[in-house]
Amino acid sequence: MIITQSIQAQKNGYKNPKLSVEERTQDLLRQMTLEEKVGQLLCPLGWEMYEKQGNKVSQSKKFENIVKERHIGMLWATLRADPWTQKTLETGLNPALSAEACNALQRYMIENTRLGIPIFLAEECPHGHMAIGTTVFPTAIGQAATWNPKLIEQMSATISKEARMQGAHIGYGPVLDLAREPRWSRTEEAYGEDPILIASMGEAFVKGLGSGDLTKEFSLISTLKHFVAYGVPEGGHNGSSNSVGMRDLKENFLPPFEKAVRTGALSVMTAYNSVDGIPCSSNEYLLNDILRDEWGFRGFVVSDLGSIEGLKGSHHVAESVADAAKQTVVAGLDCDLGGNAYVNLIDAVKKGEVKQSVIDTAVCRLLRLKFKMGLFENPYVSEKTAKANVRTKENISLARQVAREAIVLLENKNNTLPLNKNIKKVAVIGPNADNIYNQLGDYTAPQERSNIVTVLDGLKAKLTSSQIEYVKGCAIRDTTDINIDVAVTAAKKADVAIVVVGGSSARDFKTKYIDTGAAVADKNSVSDMESGEGYDRATLDLMGKQLELLKAVKATGTPVVVVYIQGRPLNMNWASENADALLSAWYPGQDGGNAIADVLVGDYNPAGRLPISVPRSVGQLPVYYNMRNPAGHDYVEMSAKPLYSFGYGLSYSTFDYSSLTIEKNGSLDYLVSFTVKNTGKYDGDEVAQLYLRDKVASTVRPVKQLRSFDRMHLKAGESRIVTFRLTSKDFELIGKDLKPVVESGIFNIMIGPASNNTKLQNDLDVIL
Repeated sequence: MIITQSIQAQKNGYKNPKLSVEERTQDLLRQMTLEEKVGQLLCPLGWEMYEKQGNKVSQSKKFENIVKERHIGMLWATLRADPWTQKTLETGLNPALSAEACNALQRYMIENTRLGIPIFLAEECPHGHMAIGTTVFPTAIGQAATWNPKLIEQMSATISKEARMQGAHIGYGPVLDLAREPRWSRTEEAYGEDPILIASMGEAFVKGLGSGDLTKEFSLISTLKHFVAYGVPEGGHNGSSNSVGMRDLKENFLPPFEKAVRTGALSVMTAYNSVDGIPCSSNEYLLNDILRDEWGFRGFVVSDLGSIEGLKGSHHVAESVADAAKQTVVAGLDCDLGGNAYVNLIDAVKKGEVKQSVIDTAVCRLLRLKFKMGLFENPYVSEKTAKANVRTKENISLARQVAREAIVLLENKNNTLPLNKNIKKVAVIGPNADNIYNQLGDYTAPQERSNIVTVLDGLKAKLTSSQIEYVKGCAIRDTTDINIDVAVTAAKKADVAIVVVGGSSARDFKTKYIDTGAAVADKNSVSDMESGEGYDRATLDLMGKQLELLKAVKATGTPVVVVYIQGRPLNMNWASENADALLSAWYPGQDGGNAIADVLVGDYNPAGRLPISVPRSVGQLPVYYNMRNPAGHDYVEMSAKPLYSFGYGLSYSTFDYSSLTIEKNGSLDYLVSFTVKNTGKYDGDEVAQLYLRDKVASTVRPVKQLRSFDRMHLKAGESRIVTFRLTSKDFELIGKDLKPVVESGIFNIMIGPASNNTKLQNDLDVIL
């Protein structure tokens, strides 16, 4: 009996928590068959893996079959609910049932498989866990508009906690793509056009998820998306090729990912596109040379959904899916999202086409994290805890704060805003004034109406019902859904007209979706959706009859406040010139209506800043602020400058900058200090920004580059000394040999509230 127990203990050494993670990983690996190893690399779609019967949920027969046949190690989007998954409020899961479902899946894996390996559950978490009953925050482009990394860290910690309490282990996010092509349908998911801002936001997001410390109760493995150069597709076509060179890649596109990896991200998703002719999913230089060897990444790489098959179907660099699987796994891609390509690796290994060691390496990368997370000891979650702690009042309050800080005031002529709460009559008009889904963005689950606060709802909470008249006016796209004449009548009777226009990423059950989940744009479709994955644009104009609505309301002579709810910078030319006040609220999330109302009536002083330039015309694109020299010249028809520049945003207050000093703090280490004073009558936030221009260098440099920023709160009349630190990394460039280098030279330091508004400047002579 003693001998038998000893043998069993040795056989199940991987279940002994006293052993090191590496010892447990190697012990388990030795006992796995080839089929079980390959199974760990498969990540099928998860929403069909449970069955719901009333208030009970269990694993489905499909799950039992796929576990038996493929020995899967991971699922994606088990708790996802949206028109693509066909999961509704009725057929999907609330937080308690989500926890019950995840527990059922884990229990089956542990009790009904040979080795009892827990399953990893990956979920979409870009602006909240994409599941029913969770907190919905503003989308990433709005998060970036806060210019407040500490707030974003607090937000992502909330997302992480909500997801972990329901049974998830991996969170897809943040998206670190440079969004320099606003026609691209996924602009809303990105942090804008600048690598420094993106890196700061990405770092904060990863910190909130736990910085890769999987011993923390609510740590979530962060999956960085999309590696790399996905946000600049030619023509704005999602997933298309780009013209990014190696120097541009190293100076702009890779640094946000490097920052996030060094912060603790343990998963990276490859992009659909190629870089210089090599698909990202089979790019050994990116996945091994850069990610692992140069940055020291020790997590796992996962494909985007179908991106392995894309080597055959999209890029035409593989004759078959089996060939694509061989190319990608050898290049360093560990996990197959979708789970249909890597099943071919079993035969590839048996035929000697892929080495067993390649499979072992990939499997170990996943198993180590399962051990580090403690899943073998604690695979289950508490259903009661999930029910009580998801979408709490505190979390909703945080969503409101993120939305408030994201709002960018673009125009405020004659101090139209803030509105006096004693105003007699307010006309609330527009397709986005009272549409819950249009303000939530893509990757959002179905919502109970009572959980969402629209602009109309928010204003009703501030004013009396007799002060407000609401008219939709028109739809986002549908030109048959019109009552502009009624909107005009309401505007004529009002003291101010608040017109809420823009776009929508709201999916519906009539829209068609391809296998990756991207929507199919249909010329016959009249849904509001004009943004979100798959909805690339040829223009950035307001769609439908929205511009006609704006012009008609303006013609009444009533002051007009225009609010854009949008997922990308849409055409604002008319509003910029004609509106009395203009704001961009992006997709502000579930409490966005309260946030917008707070700003409109002066309960919150706006201080959001643009994370992406607003073009005058698509003919200007690309139009990002930090383009390389030489600076562009004007067109025949218009200025080459954007309508609104990166970093721009107004306040109800005014701020003065003074007393710039630059102090040497060590070798290639400088302290840049200055004073900011609130010279207005309102308390408020200011976002001080430091830009650097390398006057002469060995390679062509940007006309300017953001290096640091700080969002600070100042009471009326208050002053503060702000200090930014510049170190060698800030002066670095990619040299002629494609290696980082710091060169002697003169750098122009520019301080101000926007990239096009320098208040203070001085030259710094850097001598090596």
